[in-house]
Order: sequence, then structure tokens, then C-alpha cells
Amino acid sequence: MSFNTRFMKVTVKCHQFGRHQLFISCALFSSLPQMVGVVGLEVHAQIQSTSKLFSGSRVRFLAPPNSLVSYFDASLPGTLPVLNRRCVEAAVLTGLALNCTINRKSLFDRKHYFYADMPAGYQITQQRVPIAVDGMLVYSQFEGRRPRYVVTKSVKIKQIQLEQDSGKSLHDEERSQTLIDLNRAAGQLRVDANVSVHRPGEPLGVRTEVKNINSVRHLAKAIDYEIQRQMEVLQNGWTVLNETRSRLLLCCMYIHSLSLSLRFMPEPNLPPLFVYESEASVPAGVAPAHVVVIDRLSIQLPELPFVKRTRLVETYDILQEHSFTLMNEDGLMDYFESVVQMTKAEPRKVIGWVIKDVFLGLLQLSDQKLPVSPGAVAELINLVESGHISSSTAKQVFQEMWKAPEKTVGQIVKEQDLWMIKDKEELQNICQSVVDSHPEEVQIIRGGNKKVLNKLMGEVQRETKGRTDPLQVRAILEKMVS
Repeated sequence: MSFNTRFMKVTVKCHQFGRHQLFISCALFSSLPQMVGVVGLEVHAQIQSTSKLFSGSRVRFLAPPNSLVSYFDASLPGTLPVLNRRCVEAAVLTGLALNCTINRKSLFDRKHYFYADMPAGYQITQQRVPIAVDGMLVYSQFEGRRPRYVVTKSVKIKQIQLEQDSGKSLHDEERSQTLIDLNRAAGQLRVDANVSVHRPGEPLGVRTEVKNINSVRHLAKAIDYEIQRQMEVLQNGWTVLNETRSRLLLCCMYIHSLSLSLRFMPEPNLPPLFVYESEASVPAGVAPAHVVVIDRLSIQLPELPFVKRTRLVETYDILQEHSFTLMNEDGLMDYFESVVQMTKAEPRKVIGWVIKDVFLGLLQLSDQKLPVSPGAVAELINLVESGHISSSTAKQVFQEMWKAPEKTVGQIVKEQDLWMIKDKEELQNICQSVVDSHPEEVQIIRGGNKKVLNKLMGEVQRETKGRTDPLQVRAILEKMVS
């Protein structure tokens, strides 16, 4: 996130610097008796915009340090913030996606603290009246062993707020100094976890805040660590301190007390932020194109993940776990739907190819770029469905397609002579040759052990490179050995 970049904060509990802030509240139960951990997540998410939240400075990934800094970003006297409308629209869209109430009027505040990455000595945020409140995030997860079942859960969103991001501190241990980059902050997404423990039925305990966590795995470890630490503190008769802690690997380091007053006050340089329900509600004399209109943004809202998964299961009659795989891998759902549209096969057959062959092949690629197009896979499936090649042959062809994507399915089948054997007389001759070369197996079959017939079928398949219909081969062999 850039200094004064676009930023949102979610309090899931949402954030600022051109950022949204979400606050999520959830309870984690510990294995220790009569103790429960309570966790609130503060999610800092960078907004996709070309300029920062309160200035016209560009935002560019990996730009040289301090190369995208305006006078306002550097907090020079006399400079004033100018709100980026794109950031406001992004915050409203996030609120709609999370089922929040969008405040038609929201306010900006100053949060005072003195640190080198915030040269003004305060941060512009939305503490009192944020842009969106009271949301709900619905999600699903698998539980149990096979057959696994899907459990739908929800988490409350306290608020979403626009917030100015701080700069990035670069610590030089060799020279014992810290450098500040006002281009951006620490990344596109980071989480602060507020953790406390208490006994059920008693008031909530004193919370601590674990700052700047940048992955789900590290978040889970930090929360588990902090819950266990606080329980041990209380069990030893000590007191949990209201403090901010920084997570480094599996250790937490004390930074400073949360009890310090941040001296929130209204931001005097920014007027109230108004958003409008529809163009009809925009005041006379104000051009609708120059304001944020909720109805106009709601049309832009894409199909949300929960809705997509439900649609995939209901439309294509696929398993729920397959819908998760399609959704979790970027582009895989579009790939699947493209193949379905171009093939005559049932979607359940298509999903087998996409999950077992395309997706597993994708995992082995370093550049994550699929060499085989949906059209090529559809053509291959259509050849199987029409009986021109066998399913086992199709697997061979797919491997060749992966190695040589410039070749068509028809070219590969023709070059390797993989078309199904349709001539009944040719197939009978092949089967007769196999029967004649396996007299012992034939006697065992005639003695009543029909399972040995599978060995003869395998020999026919090897002889023909899988270019036969197993049912047809079985019928011919059964007649020959009867």
C-alpha cells in the first residue's frame, strides 16, 4: 500500500491510506478447560486504483523508494487532502459484497500518533462514522471424512472504513538506522489480530493486538500462540497487558501499550462524504457523473463466490467439492464452462477431465499457463463420446497435447494411428490370435474361472494400443472360449 495510497480497512472488523477496513469477530475455543479465546480481525486491503487516497501521486508496484511522493504525502505545510473517488467506489462495492449497510453520510477523523512512517503526526481515518457498517460474510467449509459434507457459516463485519496508509519502514541493521519509503506501506493485504481470553459467562478479557500479519497460515499460528500465552499468564496469576505485539516467526515481541491516547478528532480539511442511493436522489445542480451512486455501483458487482459455487452445482450437477476446486484456481471455472459449451458430453464427465487432467497438469507447471485450450479438450472429449477413440487412448492423446500444444487432436490421433478399430473381422482375428497364444488361460476359463478372461482382454488392449471397445472385445472372447 502506498503512503496515502488507496486503502480499505475491514473490522471483521475494514482500513485507510486509501484502504478499506474490515473488522471480523469470531470465537476460538481452546483445548484448555473453561477458557475461550475471542478474536477480532482488522484486515487492511489495498484498493486497485491508479493514484493514492488523498493525493494525485501515482501508485506503481516496485517503484524506486520515494519516487511517487507528492507534497501532501510528505506532509509539507499548507498541503491539503483531495479524496480519490475511485477509492470511495471501491469501498462501497466492498460493502455491498459483504452485505453491509452503506452510510449515506460518513466522516473523516484524525488519529494522532508520532512515528517516522507518518510524518504529519496523524493519520486520516474514519473512526466515528465509517462508510459501511454491520455486514455479514457467509462462507462454506468441508467437515468430516468421506463422504465430506459442506457446512455454511458466517462472520460479522463490524465496519468498513477508508484510511490513509502509513509509509514503509526499512530497517538497516548493519548501519543501525531506519529508512522511510513514502511510496507505499507493507503490502496489498495484511491483518492485525485482536485477541483476548476469558471464561464463559464472565466479561471479556484484556485484549492484545498482533500487528502486520501477511498470510493465513501465519495468522492462524499467531492467534494460537497468543491465546495459549494469555491463558498461561492468567493461570500463573499474572495480568494480561493491553499492548500491541509484533509477530516474528513464532515469537511475539512487545511494542507499546494500547492505552496511549490516539486523540481522535474530526478531520478539519475534509467535508462529510456523501453517497447517494440512485441518480434520482442526487441533489439538483450536482452532476450524477461527479458523485458516488450506489445503484450504479451495484450493477458492476460481479458474481460473488458463494453464488458462483451454488450456480455451478445446480447448473451442472457437479459435486460441491468440485465447485470449490473450480473457484479456488484462477481461470479454472471459465475453462470448465468453456469446455462444457463446446462438447456434447455431460458436465460430470467434463469435470473429471478438468479436475483430474487439466488441473493436476497445471499444478506441475512453473508458469501456471495452460498449454491446452478448452476447445482442444472439448474436441478430445467429443471423439470419445462419438466412439472414434477409446477413453484410455484419449488419456494418451491428452499427454501428447500437453507436450505439443501446437498439434491438433486429429493430427495426434492420425500420426499415432489411434483411431478405434471398427472392422469386426479385424478385431475377431486379433482376439483369435490372443486366444490361440494362451491355451492355459482358456482351459482355466472353461473350467469355470471367468475372472481370467480379464487377462485375455488386457492382452487384446495391449495388442491394439487401447483402440478397441472393451464390451465388444469381451463379447467376442466369451464366444471364442465358451
